[in-house]
Amino acid sequence: MKLEYKNKESIDKILNDRKAKFNKPFDENISALIYGDNLSSMRTLVDSSIRFDLCYIDPPFATGSSFHTSKNRSTTVSKSSKDVVAYKDHLQGEEFLEFIRQRAILIRELLTENGSFYLHIDYKIGHYVKAILDEVFGIENFRNDITRIKCNPKNFNRKAFGNVKDLILFYTKGKDSIWNEPRSKLTDDDIKTLFKKEDKAGRKYTTVPIHAPGETKNGATGKIWKGMHPPKGRHWRSSPAELDKLDEAGLIEWSSTGNARRIIFADEHKGKKSQDIWNFKDPAYPKYPTEKNSELLEFIIQASSNKNSFILDCFCGSGTTLLASEILERKWVGIDESKEAIKASAAKLEAIAIMDSKLNYQHIIAK
Repeated sequence: MKLEYKNKESIDKILNDRKAKFNKPFDENISALIYGDNLSSMRTLVDSSIRFDLCYIDPPFATGSSFHTSKNRSTTVSKSSKDVVAYKDHLQGEEFLEFIRQRAILIRELLTENGSFYLHIDYKIGHYVKAILDEVFGIENFRNDITRIKCNPKNFNRKAFGNVKDLILFYTKGKDSIWNEPRSKLTDDDIKTLFKKEDKAGRKYTTVPIHAPGETKNGATGKIWKGMHPPKGRHWRSSPAELDKLDEAGLIEWSSTGNARRIIFADEHKGKKSQDIWNFKDPAYPKYPTEKNSELLEFIIQASSNKNSFILDCFCGSGTTLLASEILERKWVGIDESKEAIKASAAKLEAIAIMDSKLNYQHIIAK
């Protein structure tokens, strides 16, 4: 399926239109903060050998607003002559969708074959944006529509439910993307609920079946173990040889009727698998408009990249993605056409440079 609208550019034109000229040679081995238009800058990057394992963007949301910033606060409405425009979010409708589409096409080109793409958007325009991304990345590469809890409930006086969330659309370039499955630590209540048994040493544990759905006719997991076949329509989760090792290690619990189950200890559990509702609230007093929670970016970066991966944020704003990448030992490229964004990003990075003398990045001006 495709969204059709006027002035939809061809992919060839999007990839080969005007390219940015950088003010100095681009070093493809170190991080970079690029001041300039992200579309022409990404076309220039496409011609280089640099490719990214992860791209996260928090673009404009088609709100029709201007966002201002001052020394101590950020706001959507300028209330002081000292406030300056951080960025304008004036594109709407078809023009906005094409704006996103063109950048998504270049982002896909810049991703490695193992790469992932996360786009942050709101509920008003997000479902149109998903249709665009399905077209660019392929619906088969759509992974999640993530709900991000952004704030505490508010009592707005309107005939609708309150809005406390926005969306993050998660795509991969292909099937074999980097995935470091994020998990959260079990709480005391989780342990109490899930691990109701206790061994002689006082360790909490539970048990799980040693077989799983599906027959295996020729493999080891379909063979006899201790005189038993797997139940009909099922197979052993491990080979008989592995089950022997587990039994010898005391990790198989036998019932009085001879039923065997695998022992799982609470203190060895990997933690709960993360789901598609995230609670990463925005900073209470952001210094830059629409500034995002740094823990949110660290979570995404840890899930979909490895140490020394290159991370791209072509709407880098105040530099939260860049900072999180630096902290997690990833290299990065940030792009923004707002002078205020570049200043905010540089300030955020320099704040950690005091503690980390290894911080090294190039500052590029794209024309």
